[in-house]
Amino acid sequence: MSRIVYVNGEYLPEEEAKISVFDRGFLMADGVYEVTSVLEGRLVDFAGHMARLKRSLAELDMAMPVTDAELEAIHRRMVADNGIEEGLVYMQITRGAADRDFAYPEGATPSLVLFTQKKALIDSAAAKAGLRVATLPDLRWKRRDIKTVQLLAPSMAKMAAKAQGKDDAWMVDEDGFVTEGSSNNAYIVTKAGTIVTRHLSNDILHGITRKAVLSFAREAQMKVEERPFTVAEAQDAAEAFITSASSFVTPVVEIDGTALGDGAPGPVARRLREIYVAESRKAAV
Repeated sequence: MSRIVYVNGEYLPEEEAKISVFDRGFLMADGVYEVTSVLEGRLVDFAGHMARLKRSLAELDMAMPVTDAELEAIHRRMVADNGIEEGLVYMQITRGAADRDFAYPEGATPSLVLFTQKKALIDSAAAKAGLRVATLPDLRWKRRDIKTVQLLAPSMAKMAAKAQGKDDAWMVDEDGFVTEGSSNNAYIVTKAGTIVTRHLSNDILHGITRKAVLSFAREAQMKVEERPFTVAEAQDAAEAFITSASSFVTPVVEIDGTALGDGAPGPVARRLREIYVAESRKAAV
């Protein structure tokens, strides 16, 4: 049985889903997206994802195509129709279809698309073994705080890392500081036990999972510093990890061939993952 997807008011088998060839998401990457994780058939951090969606739309002067209540109802139906007990709901909003022009079209109707993916989020092989990452130059544009659909640069980074036999990439700015992973926020844990992650700015995505994890860390009396860190500092760290809606908290055990600690997932990352999963199960809606 094929997935049911949502396209502009219709719930369709994925084979029947269509978007105009003139949609600006296709022509210009003129669109934004969000990914909400699903645990036990319920939505995790949904309010946070919707708040970031509205911010992204506002930054691009793009209209919200439906009301908040309608968007939540669509998410819930997508979860139910596709039998998602554990997995992800992807949502994309574009400026809509219009004749090709760099100027924003007047009167275009935004396009709204949602689809689901079943995925084992809790019983994760990556979380058990840890990730090996390669560092690569950050080639993205300067508004990484907007969650746009223009993902070619991080896709290239991920493929370059895989070509080196690694699991993922950490991107590095022109000053030598790590910005974030190809599809996640990046952290290190110093030998003194401090969690370090880059501060919020236009240089990184304002991760919803990041916000929750840092809050849980502080509640657990862990020390947190939001500041840039270099590749060398990361390689000298006791441990490292990433966060995202699709991976929760996942340890990093190697950076550019240098093993961290004993080369196995560290205690801070493991504990934060336990806390995040437990709290998400309680708070999911």
